[in-house]
Amino acid sequence: MSKAVFTTKVDPTYDDLPEQRYHFPKTYLRAAEAAVGDWIVYYEPRRSSGNVNSRGGRQSYFASARVTHIEEDRRRPDHFYAFMADYLEFDRAVPFREGDLFYESGLRRDDGNTSKGAFGRAVRPVSDREFHRIVQAGFVDVIGEAPREAERPSWMPGGLVEEPATFERPIVERLVARPFRDEAFARQVKAEYDNTCAVTGLKLINGGGRAEVQAAHIRPVASSGPDSVRNGLALSGTVHWMFDRGLISIGDDYDILLARGHVPEAVERLINPDRRLRLPVSPEMRPHPQFLKFHREQVFKG
Repeated sequence: MSKAVFTTKVDPTYDDLPEQRYHFPKTYLRAAEAAVGDWIVYYEPRRSSGNVNSRGGRQSYFASARVTHIEEDRRRPDHFYAFMADYLEFDRAVPFREGDLFYESGLRRDDGNTSKGAFGRAVRPVSDREFHRIVQAGFVDVIGEAPREAERPSWMPGGLVEEPATFERPIVERLVARPFRDEAFARQVKAEYDNTCAVTGLKLINGGGRAEVQAAHIRPVASSGPDSVRNGLALSGTVHWMFDRGLISIGDDYDILLARGHVPEAVERLINPDRRLRLPVSPEMRPHPQFLKFHREQVFKG
């Protein structure tokens, strides 16, 4: 097993759904197979689509996941799917380069410039040390603790030094721990929705300055729903309870759907007047149709 970087675009060239699957040609089969049972980080390139002139990608690592297995694509010869578990987006998109630091050493040429040839490989092996450095940089807000001076990476004051190998186990343990994942998911969803309920438009801040809005999974975790912003909604407590019990759902056009006879009139009056969901500014962070469809078909009582 070995860790890897998987590259996927905002508008993927292949049949990617990063939360669940990664689609790739046979060229990368050996490298992808080496990652089965291990962790990968997703990288978003500058090109946002298959169009060579497209731009807008963040040129950053944005999530981690674990590769469970690989299957052949039966519809497209010489193509394969890597299936994922434990997908989790970073709090902070991590640029491939910060100052003199290249998070992947293989992307740096001897003269200190970027190796365009290395960037051309959509699936790239990455060392344990580099993987852990990327993940730590991506989750620095959730981790919430400054590393000791001997562990301090370049994105924190003090300059770049090497982390000790003993850092591997705590990072991997955090990635699968439910409390860590819940906190990361909640932070990301609330931020994208500006701490505002997507169904009512209410933004309530308590006396301590904390938003009362909650982060809800569209496809529940118990039904293999990922901890992804695209599988999340920011909802007030009452609406969250109703959404989880199928009294409220969302159409593919983001219309708010109500289970007839189950939603009190007082709650109906709180719902956005146009009966449409309040959405994140970034289109790529909006609820994914696949998760919305699951909720309507498996949870909604309408």
